[in-house]
Amino acid sequence: MKSNNHYHFAYRIIIVLFTLVLSMTIISINENFSVISAFSSTKELPIYSVDRDDKKIAISFDAAYGDEFTLDILDTLDKYKIKSTFFLVKFWIDKFPHRVEEIHKRGHEIGNHSATHPNMSELSKENMAKELNDTGEEIYKITKEKSILFRPPYGDYNDKVIEVARDNGYYTIQWDTDSLDWKELGVQPVVDRVIRNVSSGSIVLFHNNAKYISEYLPLVIERLLDEGYEIVPISELIYRDNFKMDNSGKQIPTK
Repeated sequence: MKSNNHYHFAYRIIIVLFTLVLSMTIISINENFSVISAFSSTKELPIYSVDRDDKKIAISFDAAYGDEFTLDILDTLDKYKIKSTFFLVKFWIDKFPHRVEEIHKRGHEIGNHSATHPNMSELSKENMAKELNDTGEEIYKITKEKSILFRPPYGDYNDKVIEVARDNGYYTIQWDTDSLDWKELGVQPVVDRVIRNVSSGSIVLFHNNAKYISEYLPLVIERLLDEGYEIVPISELIYRDNFKMDNSGKQIPTK
């Protein structure tokens, strides 16, 4: 009887040790897999901002609906001798081709903002390319220049959107300073928000038909210039090659 008790005790000890070893092995495998997964992740990111120490920034305007204030914007930019970037949707281009000509004539950069203003991440790769190319062709017809910048509508993107844009010759551009002008909160909230959030290498988002833009834009520009910022088009802010992206979407030079 005593021998049987020893046998059962030894058996239980072996089972416990085996369970512990098996658990430790599974934990180790999971941890190693997590580490490998983390290092093998290749998530694509658009450019939200640029790593610069020269106080260069860019301001940009999305144009999808309306044209009431575009000339005011252009006149203000002329007044302060600033060149900017306008992201245009194809149906806006079709409706206001004369305005596209004026934006280009005044020396501003024109970016692609899609053809129909969809959620790009919901499209097939073929339809993503069509959105880009249909708009790009219209921009080229008017300006005789190939656009190299793409801003996805609503800021909506996934890996495929960035890959398709890159395959078609575009850098995908977001922003790190959102004016929230579309909320129509008034003049001072826009000025305060931009000045509070901007830093060297920032990309600022405005909309060409925001309600108070004729009032707040000169105030924003004057404050930025007073603080020593140089305002340039986005293509002059970003790096075309030899760069990497950090996890915040900041573009960092590698040379």
